[in-house]
Amino acid sequence: MAEERRRLAASVDELKRELQRRVNCIVENADYTIEDIDEAIHCLSALEDFKLRAAPPPEYLCPISHQLMKDPVVLASGQTYDRPYIENWLNKGNRTCPETKELLPNSHLIPNLVMRKLISLWCKDHGIEHGVIPESDRHHFNSLLQILSSNHDLPEKIKAAKLVRILTKSFPPLRAFFQWDTVALTKLLHPLMSGNVNDHPKLQEELITTIMNISLHDPNKKIIATNPLVIPLLVQSLKFGTLETRSNSAAALCTLSSLDSNKSIITKAGALEPLVKLLDEGPLLAMKDAAAAIVNLAVVKENRSIAVFEGAVKVIMKKITDRILVDELLVLLSMLSTYDKPIEQMVKLDAVSCLLSIIKEDTNDKSKEHCIAILHTLCYNDRTRLQEIWKDESVNGTIANLALNGTTRAKRKAKEIVERIDKYFSGAQSS
Repeated sequence: MAEERRRLAASVDELKRELQRRVNCIVENADYTIEDIDEAIHCLSALEDFKLRAAPPPEYLCPISHQLMKDPVVLASGQTYDRPYIENWLNKGNRTCPETKELLPNSHLIPNLVMRKLISLWCKDHGIEHGVIPESDRHHFNSLLQILSSNHDLPEKIKAAKLVRILTKSFPPLRAFFQWDTVALTKLLHPLMSGNVNDHPKLQEELITTIMNISLHDPNKKIIATNPLVIPLLVQSLKFGTLETRSNSAAALCTLSSLDSNKSIITKAGALEPLVKLLDEGPLLAMKDAAAAIVNLAVVKENRSIAVFEGAVKVIMKKITDRILVDELLVLLSMLSTYDKPIEQMVKLDAVSCLLSIIKEDTNDKSKEHCIAILHTLCYNDRTRLQEIWKDESVNGTIANLALNGTTRAKRKAKEIVERIDKYFSGAQSS
């Protein structure tokens, strides 16, 4: 255990050094690259993974469940257990201590307030939510999950699903229930596991929204994504559910894809195609979640070609031409414009004219920076595109103005374009 912790600490230190190097390059060097940004994001995601995997001291774990205790209580033997697990032991008729095997004089359980405080402090230091769930709430919540995983009729299951959805939204500590109870997620999704996932739209909507709610609890992100049932259900719901279900599926995938180790799982399940479709067809909030999920997935370079194959460039160009989610989608377009295929598509979709008009109209410096970076890529080895920019520049001076007044990176990119225009078209300009 000690050796494992030393290896973990060494890996974390190495990641922090690399992150610091990349961030310093981005902040201090005007010539930073997309790779610097990607590597910085990768380091942050890896550090998040390590944070979530931090092993608690063994004395903070329940001897029965071997999980971090939520409600530590002392048995008559002097041993400390997590309340639900020792209660389950006693309710089965056992009258001995599970650890010491000694006969118990009584079955009284005394809250271990010191241990609860120590665990709470440890969780706070490691960024783990650790709200104590009152015993009555825990039993009520478990009874709702039992209804969902039993043979109750459909109206009862819809009613239980609605209550679970409301509780996981309004009482965040209940989201941790799925972290500690290993079968809770399977119970929740049981109604969607038999037959067509879309047979009962209202039930599906309630359960998918609950997945969205519990994915906000950081330790649940890995648990949810590595459960073989969940991501395929989210993708199916994203394809065929009601508009509300599709929107909430996208929101859940957006949250889950923030964890580096989840990105490949989500992509392999075929999430990019329905995400691009929702970006094209959905209401504004759904489009935002879809765009954010695609950006998260596109951090992995291999996923960018899949997004392009699924039509992301065409959809993005249509949206920014209509001035919808311009700032968000320019980030994604900039990420995708790193190889030939998306560049060819952008050229066919009149990207030069569109991006120049955004630079003229937009007040967001970061959006202008993304625009000029994409234009730089489009015209670097394409004299026709450079000539198109030159024709606009000779009338409006858009890029020359950005070379004077943009961000550091925007100035550099704009200046390089102006220099290329001068190199190839100075004679035509003079005449």
